[in-house]
Amino acid sequence: MKKIGRLIVRLFRHLGLFFDKWLITPITKLILRLMEVGKNFVQSFDKISSRKSSLLVISLVLAFLVFVLIDQESNVMINQYAEILYDQPVTAVYNEESYVVEGLPETVDITLIGQRRHIFLAKQSPSKGVSVDLTGLKPGNHKVTLKYAQRLKSLDYKLDPSQITVTIYEKISENRALTYDVLNQDSLDSKLYIQNIEIDRSDVIVKGAQYKLDQVATVKALLDVKNIPNPKAEEILVKDIPLVAYDNNGNIIDVEIVPKSVSANVSIISPSKEIPIKIVPEGDLAFGKSIKTMETSISKITVYGSQEAVDAIQQLEVPIDVNGLDKDKEYNVTLKRPNGITELSSKTLIVKVVLDNSSSKEFDNVSVQTQNLDNNLKVQALSDADRQVTVVVKGSEESINNITPADITAFVDLKNYGVGEHEVEVQVTGTDLKLSYESKTKKIKVRISEK
Repeated sequence: MKKIGRLIVRLFRHLGLFFDKWLITPITKLILRLMEVGKNFVQSFDKISSRKSSLLVISLVLAFLVFVLIDQESNVMINQYAEILYDQPVTAVYNEESYVVEGLPETVDITLIGQRRHIFLAKQSPSKGVSVDLTGLKPGNHKVTLKYAQRLKSLDYKLDPSQITVTIYEKISENRALTYDVLNQDSLDSKLYIQNIEIDRSDVIVKGAQYKLDQVATVKALLDVKNIPNPKAEEILVKDIPLVAYDNNGNIIDVEIVPKSVSANVSIISPSKEIPIKIVPEGDLAFGKSIKTMETSISKITVYGSQEAVDAIQQLEVPIDVNGLDKDKEYNVTLKRPNGITELSSKTLIVKVVLDNSSSKEFDNVSVQTQNLDNNLKVQALSDADRQVTVVVKGSEESINNITPADITAFVDLKNYGVGEHEVEVQVTGTDLKLSYESKTKKIKVRISEK
């Protein structure tokens, strides 16, 4: 044990001598040397600084160095500019066939910061723009960062906004029936009429989030008449008709529609017919007056419109107000288009009314006819007095003398009348509208029964 203790003491003694010789002593000598050099430098600097000329030179040198440093910093600050690039488009990278992304802004604003020449070069150089990578993200809400692919690294930039929250949905596909609407139909020549539209397909595919597809009530092809080149009476092929999806309230639903547009064969016709003009005086003339003649500037007119409306119309009735009229008068009438008629060959008409003293004449034994009786019912007059009436015709003597009982129609309107006995008002009309007609028997009794 004593030998081991002596060996340990001897080991530590040798280690102390080693560190003293090779570490402590050299470092001590180096410190003493540096102190001696510093002392000599201080003494030399004191000698130099004690001279006025030396202090002046040192002050000038220091002032120049400070000026250079400050000038460089000021140049850096002065040459910094900022410019905003507004409405820069945003591109999203994701699987568009499988997902729908909502919350993605169409554009953002970019603030470029740097020297003016660098900003100018950045604006002139093509850029990949602003993008956001959504690859790998699953359906749900995600907070993502927008990136700007700048080519000049000497510029700093800031995006507004720089981070956004997007919602990702699975994209669903469904078939929907396709209908159409015609826009700006009033811009079509009034003598033309769209008879039929045949779209090249009856259904389309709509794609989007399930909640959006649930809102789609109808998909329509919007045929704008203004997009038909030189429309005329023929069959025209119209291409690239856009499709739009609507909800039950007529609001547009933002979904993908495949295809985006369709074509249609548009059949344009120009049905027309020439019909007579019938002047219908309305109101009661002054006491003792009657209409002798009614002359018109034109007696016939050509009407244009749908085929159904043109086929149905037989004459154009033009009413004129003669209430209280006591002397001859000329009317300038603006013609009105009947329902389904889109154009008239003439817009106005002149009517000359000539009055005469009123006279009257009675026409006996005018049979009473029935109108608007239900097809499942039959009617019978209760007495001979209910089958025929006497009609008093008033007007100019010349006009009265030109009519016969065959020109007079007495009738009862049995619309809304059912089985049973009824007292019904007698109405009278005649072929000559210049005359007035009235039955001396105001009402007759009839019996209605089932067939």
